[in-house]
Amino acid sequence: METFHAIAKALADPQRFEILELIIAGGEICCGEVAERCTVSQPTVSHHLKTLVDAGLISLRRDGQRNLYRAEPQVLDAYLRELKARTRLDVRAEA
Repeated sequence: METFHAIAKALADPQRFEILELIIAGGEICCGEVAERCTVSQPTVSHHLKTLVDAGLISLRRDGQRNLYRAEPQVLDAYLRELKARTRLDVRAEA
């Protein structure tokens, strides 16, 4: 599952994880708002957002010149189920 590894890689970066948390908390947020809340430059934020979009963890909606991002919780849920299955945590929890 290529998506599984893309999500794992996206979540492994602390800055991207923080950005994902911001988006989850904000509902829908533009790149500029994310950049204002982060300690990295806007181009770096844009790069992190692209990685999160490519992994499917967030989606992009264009509104005029603004790019609005929102979380895709079902993708994270599917990732967590797959992680449990691959590590057999779901089986151990039942034992």
